[in-house]
Parts: sequence; C-alpha cells; structure tokens
Amino acid sequence: MPERITSVAEEFLECIYRLQEKRGVARTSDLVKLLKVATGTITNTIERLEKKELVIHEPYRGVKLTEKGRKTALAVVRRHRLSERLLTDILHMDWNKVHEEACRLEHGISDEMAKKIERTLDHPMTCPHGNPIPTQLGGILEEESEPLTELAPREKAVVAKITEEKSSLLGYLESLGLKPDARLEVIEKAPFNGPITVRIDGNSHALSRRVASIVRIRRLDES
Repeated sequence: MPERITSVAEEFLECIYRLQEKRGVARTSDLVKLLKVATGTITNTIERLEKKELVIHEPYRGVKLTEKGRKTALAVVRRHRLSERLLTDILHMDWNKVHEEACRLEHGISDEMAKKIERTLDHPMTCPHGNPIPTQLGGILEEESEPLTELAPREKAVVAKITEEKSSLLGYLESLGLKPDARLEVIEKAPFNGPITVRIDGNSHALSRRVASIVRIRRLDES
C-alpha cells in the first residue's frame, strides 16, 4: 500500500486527483481556491511533493500526479468515501452533511481500519453521492456516464453520481429529488446557455447549466 504521509500532503494529493480527473491537470489557481490557502503555501507544498516523487509540476501548465502519487491519492479517496458510507449507512447522517465529516475522518483511519469498514458495510461500490470507491489495491471502476447538460429535450436518463459534494448544493439537489438512481426527463433546454428544465417524479425544475454539469447521468433507451 502507498506510504502514509502528513494529512496536509494527503489533502493536497486528493485535491490534485479530483482536479486532474475533471480537467486533466491541477492548476495552482484552482488549488488556491479549493484548499483556501495562499499561493506561496501551494508552491512550497508542491515542491515537497515533487521531491517525494508524488507529483510532476509543469511550469505554466499545472500539476499532475505520478503513479506513486495517484496510488496515494486513491488511498485517501477510498478512506473518504468509505467514511461517507459509514456515516450514512450506520450512523444515519444526512447524505448532504457527510462530506465535511469524512474530510476529517479520512486522515485518521488506517488502511486496515478502512478494510474492516468496507467488510462491515458489505463492500459498497460507491459513496452516497454515487462516486466509485477505490479498491484496497488502488483500482477504481468508473461507470460510464455523461453530464446532464448533454441530454436533449425528451431524452430520459438515470442519475449516476454527483461530482461536487458541498453541503448546500447537495441539500438543494435533494430537495429536487436529484440523487443517484433517480429517473429524469429533459423537458426544455433554453438557448444561449440558459437553464435546463427537467421532470423528476412528475415535478418540473429549471437547473442552471452550472448545476446540471455536476450531475452525471446514464441515458435510458425506452424506444
């Protein structure tokens, strides 16, 4: 298994992993925004991670994980998502509140403890938000999905996962019924990057393109 490093370094690697999965690279400006630390702190930490051969920094382009860094980041992601499952399935916390709690738990759980949690939960495949849980060996099975923004009017789909986990955003999506496994139909897509109107459980809701972009779906072919 990947070596354990400081919780600060783990947080950086996890953030780089998420950005790299979304955009192909983690830019310093994005790290500053997400981690809420000064640019100098980002630069110094990246230099330390680079010395440990966990990341590669390409000037004016951004940061990418090495294979060693990716395995370490996936170990953190695994503990995080298993913690979220523990909080929802065993402690019955609301799904929109577990992300922040899991951010604290993930650094205090050993890999052995994570394995026991996984066994207790009967080996869940995803976190409560639909994102895949990496295996103990560092593998991760990404289900094929696409952003809700790709659907055309009258197309139907099922929600696969929510890619952002801020409590306020998740609470809003829950109020609309937009959770993993929910079925929906696109009713209208306003022109000029306007809202997308979807029907869920007989109710219509207008979503901004920004919100729709973080809802990943699987198309339903009902022809």
